[in-house]
Amino acid sequence: MPRLAANLSMMFNEVSFLDRFDAAAKAGFTAVEYLFPYEYPTAVLKSRLAACGLQQVLFNMPPGDWAKGERGLACLPGRQGDFRDAVKKSLEYAAALDCELVHCMSGLVPADVPFGTAAAVYAANLAWAGEQAKAAGVRIALEAINHRDMPGFFLNTMQQAAEVIAALGADKFGLQFDIYHCQVTEGDLTKRIEKHISIISNMQLADVPDRHEPGTGEINWTYLFRRIDELGFKGWIGLEYRPAGDTVAGLAWRAKYGL
Repeated sequence: MPRLAANLSMMFNEVSFLDRFDAAAKAGFTAVEYLFPYEYPTAVLKSRLAACGLQQVLFNMPPGDWAKGERGLACLPGRQGDFRDAVKKSLEYAAALDCELVHCMSGLVPADVPFGTAAAVYAANLAWAGEQAKAAGVRIALEAINHRDMPGFFLNTMQQAAEVIAALGADKFGLQFDIYHCQVTEGDLTKRIEKHISIISNMQLADVPDRHEPGTGEINWTYLFRRIDELGFKGWIGLEYRPAGDTVAGLAWRAKYGL
């Protein structure tokens, strides 16, 4: 049976962020993920996790200036110093929160930068980051994000991400298989999961097209959840969806699919 982690950036928005830990625990979750922890001291987050009996399973590295549209630094020429600072900061938080997986957003390829240049910068940055993370006991997750939601994102397909992992080492990197992004960009979900199951570190889900909870869109979740079980996936699946209504009421979908 898939293990589900509540995404506190997307879910339980009825309450303030720090109160979402308790809301998730009361809704039956034992693990959480969210986009970024850096607004809060590690001691505050660790206290919330402990008080609510929750495990931190994922967060993202600092993405650069989010307000100005940056969505990761890894592929950006001239920002290598900022990228290294981001890696170090994320590993500090990972150690404090006992989190063994951190997602590195690749970033948007600048219009004036050739793709090959961005790829070279990305590879060099990840090679360095992988060594730092491995020494810290942390694995780096790489996620392909669709170009409908995030135009220009460097990492766009599961195969592209898999090739990066093959080149740099599955001992340091894992594939963050986001079911929503894959369906939007490529489809053929189960065949892609089957192909890459050996390197999938974690998954995330939302239905398509509106990114709401399972059962609100086009994906056959009954079949998909069964196939994920059959493949023996033991990692966490983050619920990175926007509830169509009240978060708790919307969680009725779990019973429908036996989760």
